[in-house]
Amino acid sequence: MTTVDYPFNPSADEDRLVPDPEADALLVGAVDLHQHPGPSPFPRRMSILDAARDASEFGFRAIVAKSHHHSMVTDILALRATGLAELSTEVYGGIALNRTVGGLNPYAVELALRMGGRMVWFPTLSSAAHVKHHEDHDSGFPTPEVDLRDNEIITILDESGAVLPEVRDILSVIAAEDAVLTCGHLGITESSALIDAALEAGVNRIVVNHPVFVVGASVEQAVAWAKQGVFIEHCAIMYYGQPARRRDLGELLTFIKEVGVGQTIISSDSGQKTNPLPVTLYRRTARGLLDAGLPEADIRQMFGANAEGLLLK
Repeated sequence: MTTVDYPFNPSADEDRLVPDPEADALLVGAVDLHQHPGPSPFPRRMSILDAARDASEFGFRAIVAKSHHHSMVTDILALRATGLAELSTEVYGGIALNRTVGGLNPYAVELALRMGGRMVWFPTLSSAAHVKHHEDHDSGFPTPEVDLRDNEIITILDESGAVLPEVRDILSVIAAEDAVLTCGHLGITESSALIDAALEAGVNRIVVNHPVFVVGASVEQAVAWAKQGVFIEHCAIMYYGQPARRRDLGELLTFIKEVGVGQTIISSDSGQKTNPLPVTLYRRTARGLLDAGLPEADIRQMFGANAEGLLLK
């Protein structure tokens, strides 16, 4: 059996040592829908409990622990009887529909949601868009530390372009549980088909993850989705993560302006062993958006209020 050590060390993010009370105040009430703690086959910098403690110290309302490989709902339930019960930050999980949970598996979705999960990510590692992107780009995406069989692509559409029956089954479960659907790493065509089918099924909480990474959506496409009531999530790691991989902040500001603050969510998408911690990324993003002239009320809405309305019943 392999023992995993999570090297949780906030001071390794040196800017955490620099006081910024104005930025820190904007983290109070934040809701991070997209954290990647361990346990995971991928190397991680923090455990679920580490992540929750760090978020709690800065006043986060809630965080969501995501694994590409397994539902973290049972991990969270086990921790609620111990360390999590002492913290002010609530921790939720969900399930990502990749091969390691059986793919488009309504049984797994039903179990995860009825045990307290709140989010369903459609295929990430197993999507055609993800596989194609990582064939063409060195994005720094981690590789597993355990031996896993080769991934196989999962599509949500049949040969005629219609949404598969098992997808509609999953959507009915999400609607019944009033959970949050995210499009995962599906490309534009599959995401649009999924959103249309979800709305038909009565799913009211829908998120498109990081449109500029893997998904490949333009500002215009994001605006179109937002007009359908979809929330567009942007990940702080894209703009304030490793310097060599940072995207221009002007891109994010354009999306916010065109899509609107009311349909925009900022998450971290962090927890990987070589990346800044989620709280670090929120502090950096708060400072960056303040310096760009965004009002504090808008930042609070994108950091917390919009995600809270989706996540918490």
